[in-house]
Amino acid sequence: MTTSIAENLLNIKQSLPTKITLVAVSKTKPLDKLQHAYDAGQRVFGENKVQELREKEPAMPKDVQWHMIGHMQSNKVKYIADYIDLIHGVESIKLLKEINKQALKHRRVIKVLLQFHIANETTKFGLQINEAMEILTSTEFQKLKNVQVAGVMGMASNTENKEQVLKEFQSLKSIFSTLKTTQFPSEDYFKEISMGMSGDYKIAIEAGSTMIRVGSSIFGKRNYV
Repeated sequence: MTTSIAENLLNIKQSLPTKITLVAVSKTKPLDKLQHAYDAGQRVFGENKVQELREKEPAMPKDVQWHMIGHMQSNKVKYIADYIDLIHGVESIKLLKEINKQALKHRRVIKVLLQFHIANETTKFGLQINEAMEILTSTEFQKLKNVQVAGVMGMASNTENKEQVLKEFQSLKSIFSTLKTTQFPSEDYFKEISMGMSGDYKIAIEAGSTMIRVGSSIFGKRNYV
């Protein structure tokens, strides 16, 4: 007999250190599965497509925290700006400015994570540390009052080589430490390191992750659409 979503969540949460945020990656999953997870106590859900997020948000309880974990397009920020809790994959001043613009319209401050390219794969998105520094020290960024950089995010290579994955996660932790020291020394909100998914979150936690994105280990194998 297959385990239930509630059992999966319990097993994962029991294995997590305290203060680790578990993002239930619910992309492609039907609403009834999200509701099962919600009923089991899960409140943070991650989607990677704006259209799917827009369809699910009205149907779920209002205390759900929605995370946008996919590649975010500037022209779609307006559709989620009134309720999104955290946008994980930000990698340009253009996107930061658009998030700020839309957040201002709703009199909100939207939290974001800067995405870094740590994998040995060209298909993954992300900044280099020098590009992030350029953004964070720019006068354009200093003017943005309705967007809050809460930390960093990265995806490791899709490989069975655990040592390589660990090194990549350690590189993101190093980037976080550098930015914390140089750009956010007294900002308590700059605290998140979003790294680790179903297959490698234990390695990510070992490397210093504060937030893991887990889908298949909760909901079962992904339905590709």
